[in-house]
Amino acid sequence: MLKKLLEEKKCFKLICGAGNENLEEVEKLVALYAKAGCRFFDLCASEEVLKSAQKGLDFAIPKDEQKDYHFCVSVGTENDPHFSKVTINSEKCKRCEKCIKICPQNAISQYFKVIEKNCIGCLKCQKACKHDAILTVRLNPHPTNSLLFTLYSLLSCIELHVSDETDAEEKWDYLCKNFDGMLSICIGRDKFSNERILSLIKRLVENREPYTMIIQADGSPMSGGEDDFNTTLQAVAMAELIQSANLPVYLTLSGGTNSKTAELAKLCGVDFRGVAVGSYARKIVKEYIKREDFWTNKAIFEETSKIAAELINSTLHHIEN
Repeated sequence: MLKKLLEEKKCFKLICGAGNENLEEVEKLVALYAKAGCRFFDLCASEEVLKSAQKGLDFAIPKDEQKDYHFCVSVGTENDPHFSKVTINSEKCKRCEKCIKICPQNAISQYFKVIEKNCIGCLKCQKACKHDAILTVRLNPHPTNSLLFTLYSLLSCIELHVSDETDAEEKWDYLCKNFDGMLSICIGRDKFSNERILSLIKRLVENREPYTMIIQADGSPMSGGEDDFNTTLQAVAMAELIQSANLPVYLTLSGGTNSKTAELAKLCGVDFRGVAVGSYARKIVKEYIKREDFWTNKAIFEETSKIAAELINSTLHHIEN
């Protein structure tokens, strides 16, 4: 059960990306990190993505040993950055290649076209562009009810990303009434004051049974490319804030997370149950999963899984001790 992972403080979650629809990458990431010891995977709310994730899990873990492995999909409120992609205005683009060089997902081709399935909406390319040539495209952050019902049997958890109070309670209420697994709220301080964060969380927790939900403290969304304490500082600060409310929930950290996150959180006295790592976890295996012989070269697969295992084991060591 997912609850057992959280209670035993063995929860390392790999974030494949709420907008990551690259089926091959998702399959490889799940296979690799499952082999390395990860048991919890955050995915785009897509039936095709879930099937690819299952294929990756099947590659690494025998079917009769999969009951303790868990999939989560992300949905969101309006204007959440996790549910964005970009497009390039060809008339404004100067072909300077800054966007290509900075994109962590290889989502921009040499012809300055966005490869939509790869784009996760981190907007690093937009920040790097000096010519206002990169535009944001908002996606539907909340899949249709029929799609979610299709996915329910494959899921242990559904996570609601909260960036807008206007429809947060309505969407949360829908999930509470229709899904009997673990629910998670991912919330950051970039859109809210501390007082509003605590007030909103308390309202959402109010009608839930104790310890049937996760609060994921999202320090700085999709910013964890570097591996230092400063990068993960906001995630720890956000977790400290949520801990101060003393709620009957499982607290985990995300947003700028890396190999230093659990260590810093422990030093700061945060009582947390897990860490969700996305950008950094994908970055350290990026060059390996691009290889054409990824599936057939056992030495490469083993070498890469050791890299992933170092991140997982270091994180769990600091959570548990």
